[in-house]
Amino acid sequence: MKALHLWLVVCLLPSLAAAEIVWRGDFETGNRSQYSKEQMVSSDRLQVVTSPVSEGKYALKATVKQGDDPINSSGNRNELVYLSNEKVGSEYWYRWKVMFPNDFPSVDAWQLFTQWHHDGCCGSPPVEFFVKGEVIRLSLNDSGTVWTTPLKRGTWQEFVFHVKWSPDPSVGYVELWLNGVQVLKKTKAMTMFSGQNNYLKLGLYRDDSISAVGVVYHDGMIQATSREDVFPAVQPDPDPVVDAGTPVDAGTPVDAGTPVDPVVDAGTQQPEPVVDAGTPVDPVVDAGTPVDAGSGTSVKPSPLDEGDADFRGGCSTGGGSLAAFSLLGLLGLARARRRRS
Repeated sequence: MKALHLWLVVCLLPSLAAAEIVWRGDFETGNRSQYSKEQMVSSDRLQVVTSPVSEGKYALKATVKQGDDPINSSGNRNELVYLSNEKVGSEYWYRWKVMFPNDFPSVDAWQLFTQWHHDGCCGSPPVEFFVKGEVIRLSLNDSGTVWTTPLKRGTWQEFVFHVKWSPDPSVGYVELWLNGVQVLKKTKAMTMFSGQNNYLKLGLYRDDSISAVGVVYHDGMIQATSREDVFPAVQPDPDPVVDAGTPVDAGTPVDAGTPVDPVVDAGTQQPEPVVDAGTPVDPVVDAGTPVDAGSGTSVKPSPLDEGDADFRGGCSTGGGSLAAFSLLGLLGLARARRRRS
């Protein structure tokens, strides 16, 4: 039973953690099969490529030339369509990445790269991201342009778009992050038309007056119901750990170990006080007569010697003998010799 429980945890938790991602359009299938259909004049206009990419192995290269009109409508386009059919009251998070190459046309005309279109027949969509001149814009059909930023070429830019889909401007809203920074706070707006659903279009759609060839790269599109799925958890920076490990250098005990020299030098001074302290051997020889030894003034060890491990107490001055004093003198001499070794 425990083994079955462990298997369920290991196998089911990953799928539960990813359950909030409702759709991926990141081209990691190596083709355009994640999308519902294409609107293109030929397959070379919407190519799945291996370079450049922002994540994974694949990205989309969308190309538009003047005259590309696969659906016989206004403007020129080559776009992928995903029939997401966002319903009234639904709320989603979208994340995708876009790169405009260095030769992307700079013209005073609209060039859409992502839009949420209504399923009606005509007119501007409720939500559209486009370039005009040297500025990227987000426009809402009922509110006009609600956000702009300077166009940057030759670098991937990440968009995170949070939307509450509703035809009621008091209910619907949008929020936007660019490269991890919130650039548009929650803005109330009509995000869909009454009685119609929305769907996603991605690629390049532009004014038919533009003659230069235009290319845009797309990568990493996902649709989710959770903020956590579009903003992955930030991993701790490993650099502080590496730097914190440098106390190995701070612990250079080799330099701190040089006190070995003063210890050697200090050791050479020990024999001198030991020899001087051992001179009681001389008074022991002179104090061979019992009368002199009884005085005890010149033979009794000093308090400093009493703390020595070799000291033997408990004998009175009257009971002392020459042999005992001699033994003490010899012990002092032996100690002095040991200290010299």
